[in-house]
Amino acid sequence: MARLLGVEIPNEKRIEASLPYIFGVGPTTAGKILEEAGVDPNIRTGELSDEQLGKIANAITSGGVMIEGDLRRELQGHMKRLTSINCYRGYRHRRGLPVRGQRTSTNARTRKGKRQTVGIVRK
Repeated sequence: MARLLGVEIPNEKRIEASLPYIFGVGPTTAGKILEEAGVDPNIRTGELSDEQLGKIANAITSGGVMIEGDLRRELQGHMKRLTSINCYRGYRHRRGLPVRGQRTSTNARTRKGKRQTVGIVRK
């Protein structure tokens, strides 16, 4: 597997499909990065030379794209700010409930976790 900015990206996929494995890089951003670096988006990741990988890494860093740890830290800071000012969204984050207005009487299993049974538990 190729290593780009500390992230393993798959060798067998096209580079345009491999770049979104980096947290903070989506399909659109991947296309812009490859265009800036001057790399063909249809080439497989395993076929890239070290020079091309360097150009891609340089395009990501110089393009001002926030990725991986920095982006995670910023998002964590946003959530911490919301919880500290006790706003509605912060309250929902703190309780582990859906934040963006989804229903909770049914569904919402991703945020609420595994179902908890209430009542008598028999052997």
